[in-house]
Amino acid sequence: MFRSLLLAATLLTPMAATAQGIAGPYLAARIAGYSNDYAAAGEYYARLMRRDEATAGVLENAVIIFSVLGRFDKAVEAADALAAAGQPSQFSDSARMVTLLRDGNFSEAPALLEEDGVGGALLDGLLAAWIAAGAGEMNEALAAFDTMAEAEGFATFAYQHKALALALAGDYEGADEIFSGRAHGPLSANTRMIAAHVQVLVQLDRADDARELLTQANEATNSPMLEDLARRLDAGAPVPFDMVRSATDGAAEAYFTLAALLVGESSTTFTLLNARAAVALRPDHVDGLILVSNLLEQQGQYDLANDVLATVPSDDPSFFGAEIARGEVLLSADKTEAALEVFQALTRSHGDEPSVWLAYSDALRRLERFEEAAAGYDRTIEMQGEITPRDWFLYYARGIARERTGDWEGAESDFRRALELNPEDPNVLNYLGYGLVEQRMKLDEALDMIERAVAGRPDDGYITDSLGWVLYRLGRYEEAVAPMERAVELRPLDPLINDHLGDVLWTVGRQREAEFQWKRALSLDPEEQEDRIRRKLEVGLDVVLEEEGGAGPIEAANE
Repeated sequence: MFRSLLLAATLLTPMAATAQGIAGPYLAARIAGYSNDYAAAGEYYARLMRRDEATAGVLENAVIIFSVLGRFDKAVEAADALAAAGQPSQFSDSARMVTLLRDGNFSEAPALLEEDGVGGALLDGLLAAWIAAGAGEMNEALAAFDTMAEAEGFATFAYQHKALALALAGDYEGADEIFSGRAHGPLSANTRMIAAHVQVLVQLDRADDARELLTQANEATNSPMLEDLARRLDAGAPVPFDMVRSATDGAAEAYFTLAALLVGESSTTFTLLNARAAVALRPDHVDGLILVSNLLEQQGQYDLANDVLATVPSDDPSFFGAEIARGEVLLSADKTEAALEVFQALTRSHGDEPSVWLAYSDALRRLERFEEAAAGYDRTIEMQGEITPRDWFLYYARGIARERTGDWEGAESDFRRALELNPEDPNVLNYLGYGLVEQRMKLDEALDMIERAVAGRPDDGYITDSLGWVLYRLGRYEEAVAPMERAVELRPLDPLINDHLGDVLWTVGRQREAEFQWKRALSLDPEEQEDRIRRKLEVGLDVVLEEEGGAGPIEAANE
């Protein structure tokens, strides 16, 4: 049944539109649904429902679309119409469950878990326990978590939620027994569960233990929530237990748990359904809001993603992270000025956060404003204090910006610093090695770096292309053929790599194959290289190189 839910969420229910006058908006809604244009699909389905001409299939799709939009009341309206037509639907029950839990109706909710349930064994098990807690049956809820923990693969989730329920009931000792691993062994924990454990320890007057846990966690992650907890503890500010304030909050965590597990493993639509449910039950669930926006962004729904991120409260510790994400969404939507306004506003409101300057610098680099980007990375590095291996990317990114502004000396220094912090990183090895070749210096070291990059990431077409192209630039034409052919296999739709292969093939005397690769490169919209490729097809590579100044193999000292 769980698999059928995933499939249904991926492919919205197909059926024929038969009523005269309904085909136009119905087909438009279907097209919008399949292209993930949820807002447009929602408008079309609402229009069909107002005309009272929606078929059962239309209503089924409407339930899904409205749920994905977070409009669960509207989804239930469609579900009721579907039920009136005698058509049961698991998605209808899922939408009803969200509204019942949101409204605190724990008496009617259990019936929806009978028979097929609403979301599979994991979600249904967690919800059953939280519903019992909401109905005032905490002992029954705790027993339900214990029973669920006996199922293969469910123990970690069941026990973590049991710990949350215990803390909600004021049994902080019991919650700590679980979170600490003393009760059931170590449990893998995400940042939310670490935060919950910290809050539990504070309630037990164990602030030093809470600080130690936070120190360990903050060394391994960049969580605004955990960093804020550390600041509050150091300042002696109150730290209540508020990770779960009610059974409804617990149900929200259940939906978020499933959604987080599904990311990258299941239909984005089904994942989004569960993330939207978490936010519907707890509108201030910032991790849920960020997950919803990420999923929408993946589907190209930038306006919806922006709208979701804009609801993150400005006083939440994750606000600046959400605003960074919003700026990136606006960049993806080609709303450059709006994106830069978001980043610039952050530098004024949260200018003491290095991650704000890093995000701003990354945006500038993405927009090819390299001098400004390099200056931004300067600011970021200055704010870091003690440099750790986790900071390697700062030097790598600044190195790229410096190289693009013509400051090779500064770029090389940054790339080498990045390698000191993160030895053998394929991207850094590739960029530095290729840059050395272009600078016609330290060629033996450069080739060695690129070969190590390929060894570290053999299925990366761009890095493999670098190896082939460097061998070509060094005049080792026959050796260049194999890696260039491999690069095209890995990235068959990249125009530049196809163009490179054409040049290599021409140079080893395989002119007809070279012309084929150049023509293929042209078919892939090469942009900057188009005129040069057309000229090569007209007169051949030799003439083009002569016209360009007789460029040939690189000769340089290897000091």
